[in-house]
Amino acid sequence: MTVTVMMHLQPTIFLVNLEDYMLPCLNKKLFGLDCPGCGMQRSVHLLLQGEFLDAFKMFPAIYPLMLLLAFLVSTLFIKFKFADQIKLILMLTTAGAILVSYLIKMNILFN
Repeated sequence: MTVTVMMHLQPTIFLVNLEDYMLPCLNKKLFGLDCPGCGMQRSVHLLLQGEFLDAFKMFPAIYPLMLLLAFLVSTLFIKFKFADQIKLILMLTTAGAILVSYLIKMNILFN
């Protein structure tokens, strides 16, 4: 006689707290100052939780960065006519958003 055991599988994303696995900022640990990428991990975590406004407040460049990543992945499957120009614009927008948000953060910190 065999016994069949039914296992109930649950997605592990609900069982694992992602904040326990976030990397600390080395720049902040060594020098006590935020780096331009500080807040990106927490922002992605907030996006996964559906906290879109809080994700933007944590790291304002999250949306241009996600748009750039989505475009780069889509170019693996679809050929765009002006892919290089679009990629350049998205990269400059992302870099500009990172730079502006960092400068604002540092201005608030030192004033």
